Amino acid sequence: MESVLGGRDTLVILPTGGGKSLCYQVPALVLDGLTIVLSPLISLMKDQVDALDAKGIPATFINSSLTSSQISDRLGKAQRGEVKLLYVAPERFDFGNAAERIAAMGVSLLAIDEAHCISEWGHDFRPSYRRVRDIRQKLGSPPTLALTATATPEVRRDISRVLGLHNPEVVLTGFDRPNLRWHVVRTKNDSEKDGTLVEILGRHDGVAIVYAATRKTVDRVAQMLSRSGIRAEAYHAGLDDQRRREVQDSFMSEQVRVIVATNAFGMGIDKRNVRLVIHHAMPGSLEAYYQEAGRAGRDGDSADCYLLHAFQDRFTHEFFIKAACPDREVITAVYYAACNRSDKHGSLALDTAGLAAAAKGKVSDREAESALRVLTAAGAVSVSEGSRSRARVRVLATPERIRAELGTEESFELGVLRALWKSTRGAIAEGAIVDLDELPPGLTGPGGAADVLDALQDRQFVMWSRVGEGLIVADRKAPIERWPVDWDTLERRRRAEESQLGVMQKYAYTDHCRRGFVLRYFGDPAATNRCEQCDNCLALKHEATSSAALSPRSRGKPARVRGEKKSKSAPELDDLTADERTLLDGLRSLRTTISKRDGVPAYVVFPDRTLREMARSRPLTAGALADVHGVGPAKMEKYGEDFLSALRGD
Repeated sequence: MESVLGGRDTLVILPTGGGKSLCYQVPALVLDGLTIVLSPLISLMKDQVDALDAKGIPATFINSSLTSSQISDRLGKAQRGEVKLLYVAPERFDFGNAAERIAAMGVSLLAIDEAHCISEWGHDFRPSYRRVRDIRQKLGSPPTLALTATATPEVRRDISRVLGLHNPEVVLTGFDRPNLRWHVVRTKNDSEKDGTLVEILGRHDGVAIVYAATRKTVDRVAQMLSRSGIRAEAYHAGLDDQRRREVQDSFMSEQVRVIVATNAFGMGIDKRNVRLVIHHAMPGSLEAYYQEAGRAGRDGDSADCYLLHAFQDRFTHEFFIKAACPDREVITAVYYAACNRSDKHGSLALDTAGLAAAAKGKVSDREAESALRVLTAAGAVSVSEGSRSRARVRVLATPERIRAELGTEESFELGVLRALWKSTRGAIAEGAIVDLDELPPGLTGPGGAADVLDALQDRQFVMWSRVGEGLIVADRKAPIERWPVDWDTLERRRRAEESQLGVMQKYAYTDHCRRGFVLRYFGDPAATNRCEQCDNCLALKHEATSSAALSPRSRGKPARVRGEKKSKSAPELDDLTADERTLLDGLRSLRTTISKRDGVPAYVVFPDRTLREMARSRPLTAGALADVHGVGPAKMEKYGEDFLSALRGD
């Protein structure tokens, strides 16, 4: 905070739950102008803004979940000085005049959360974060604060370089999370992973996050846990926005005990009482693993992190690395396939799958997609949105189906189909080029017609595309050597990701202190050769259990762990009497009711630590309640009477 208030560029590396947000929230209240916070996930923005609102701090966010009028209204408040912190996704600056409009408000601080996304060496390579330096310049080059929980020395140097930080103050407090216990269970296959997962969840109390590598595995594991009597929900990017919100809200309010997720859930979670984080498969890097496992125990109480590891986990990541960083031969093959299959104007009708099939050699769809990104960056190909009015349309549905499902009464859908049929004299039955501008009045013009065609295509009534839409090859006769493809960077990134994968596997197989292994990797001087927080140092010998060996009666019973005493996964209850625990349950129930009523996460009302202190000290007056840790003036005003009534037994 001293560095930020002194106007210096600052790079902060703090462990998960270590107070990174305070590093810009407090200075934002002191500085005169607006603080812009670049944040990667919509859910994370909302959680932080909800928490600030609960404290009476003026903050808001703009992202794709809002309408244009809502965004305009929030920017207007910021311009009038009614907002001190404005959370923005980096993609917001990719279009329009957002940067110029915000710069005119007077930006006193730019804070970049999850800054590891900036680095090409980081575990979440994100193109929009690579453009943050340009965003910073457009905002007037304000003092900049970059924050992350996991960054090796190399990543830290890369963050500073890409952002263009000027002689930054580097604040590194350490990576150690002494309240976390680290375990690895070696398994042979998914059956053993499933059985072991069920038994671990049966042996520990409290809410849990289970990470899986693919969407398909997430869905399967969530269903398996539900069949085993464990309340679980799946969360991944394949779900629509509404469903993801429902799942997250259910988890935050503890209506479900376990959320099974891809890393899409990683940075969006801000639940402090997670007692277990279990990785169903090995992540691709130790950075990713530590970041995700660090979602456990953010309240400071003991929590456990398990990795269910099978040697073949490595193959999945090798496939992803090969697809994300295709070698020179693959990119060359895709380029010449695009040149050969494009028309004389360079227009390419093939989709990614077709282009992969046309390329010489064995090229996967993922590799073709990555190769096209590389070629686009080099200027060899470009993406055209096509004509605004001219479109290729082909009717797929039979007249009988159209009559049966669209009826005979006039509607936009039926009106557009009839007009297109008439203008082409029925040629759209086989496919024809049409001019949307020539549709009769009342059919909403080219923009509206496109929306209708999209809806009809979703229902498989038609196939359509804009003329000229798709990939354009810049010069189909040019050799690939003409284009400035950065082969060295591609190779460097591939080697870096392969190296990170190797480190992750060494962690899984080490017989030495796991905590020390992690801390040494991040260059933390607190690393030691022995701890009392990992299975190796505690001499625990975890044994996997096949799901086939789990009878319905045995599911949820303790797993076989040699040398382990039963884990107390809720140590915060050890010093409470039976009456105090009953009161704590009532306070938690009240918190859940209020969080649902106000539409905020439960911890925004009060964290578990505050509820435990209430149960222990049982304050009966406003003055006594105000002395409880975590009860500030804003929360006292909002929630004080509700909790005092519960404490008094009213």
